[in-house]
Amino acid sequence: MAGSSSVLNEKIIPFFQKISGSRHLVALRDGMTAAVPMIIIGSVFMIIAQFPIQGYQDFMAHTFGANWATVVQYPTNASFHLMGLVAVAGISYNLAKSYRVEAFSSMIVAIGAFILTIPLKTDKAGDMWIPLKQLDSSGLFIAILVGLFVTDLYVWLVHKNLTIKMPSSVPPAVSNSFASLFPGALVLMVVWVIRMIVEATPMESIPNIITFVLQDPLSHLNNSLPGAIVVELIICLLWFFGIHGSNTVSGVMMPIWLGAMSQNAAAVQAGKEIPNIVTQQFYDNFIHMGGSGATLGLAFMIAFLSKSKELKTLGKLVVGPAMFNVNEPIIFGMPIVMNYKMVLPFILAPMANVITTYTAMSTGLVAKTMGIMVPWTTPPIISGYLATGHISGAVMQIINIVLDGAIYYIFFKSIDKDRLKEEIQTNEAA
Repeated sequence: MAGSSSVLNEKIIPFFQKISGSRHLVALRDGMTAAVPMIIIGSVFMIIAQFPIQGYQDFMAHTFGANWATVVQYPTNASFHLMGLVAVAGISYNLAKSYRVEAFSSMIVAIGAFILTIPLKTDKAGDMWIPLKQLDSSGLFIAILVGLFVTDLYVWLVHKNLTIKMPSSVPPAVSNSFASLFPGALVLMVVWVIRMIVEATPMESIPNIITFVLQDPLSHLNNSLPGAIVVELIICLLWFFGIHGSNTVSGVMMPIWLGAMSQNAAAVQAGKEIPNIVTQQFYDNFIHMGGSGATLGLAFMIAFLSKSKELKTLGKLVVGPAMFNVNEPIIFGMPIVMNYKMVLPFILAPMANVITTYTAMSTGLVAKTMGIMVPWTTPPIISGYLATGHISGAVMQIINIVLDGAIYYIFFKSIDKDRLKEEIQTNEAA
């Protein structure tokens, strides 16, 4: 045991600390943090528009019109759904700054390269537009790659002096613009060539790469416990690397989950035994409580158990959205993306939920979901009862939340301790 502890403290932990302190991961962390305020703003309006009480929905529709929810979510579209765009700008800016290269020009080139990866749409009038979906978390993985590697290419070209140098009398803003002209053009040409190569393959476009790679293996998973575990593992791993795991996986699995839900609804109407455990409600209401990674318990700990001022402030902002299963503020604010300290509980907590819920439903201890489409924003305990029509569903959710909190606790305390130590050192240095 002592030998294992020694290896952990002397080799493994320093190795990961070195990685987490690397130039690229620091830029990734700081760049993603720039998106957090926008995410929180969008989350609030999303909850207002999708507040899971039918009476509220009916009242709002009657008072403000049938499209009231669409209008309310305008700020969401202008904030939450620009996550990828904000991320690529923030990552590129911070990475270029770490190289002591003019950061604003690098950021502009990175934004252009990111837009270049997206297939534009054309309406009936012939006007071109960018699908908003590709600018939010659905395009986040591409945004991260562009922010990191395109910026590295740009910096390399600048360091090779492939720039246009202006006289010292020229204002800096003009000089910087001309300095970025040649390296920026080369960067866009490289991305353009990559796009044409990808479009010549069955993947058809760069945003389709992840879906294309995952589609075939995911389509072979059925409504079994091993299948549910594999699906959840993929969701968590994708999120860790900055890819919206739920959206990516549901694109393939949604027909299977909705088909299982319809079978359950038909069985309830016919008075027969409910056949399926793994449905859309299984994941939305019992596995992803607080959002992907089952982070509701973590949100409460950040809000009420933190000693670090930074985490206390974060907790006030994340606990509300988490109760409605919106956890992007935690994923990018803590952060969990590319944070080796949080990857283990982020995977273990929802895995535990899959095993406990599936086992409880298969043995009859907890009622199976009835095929009712409970809104994913419905808070836990309420959603468990509505989805199953039985109090056992709510009890199952309580058990899972407690279990998730226990899994996250040690990791949360370690991060809280480190943040508190950093704050004390900063205050002493000041």
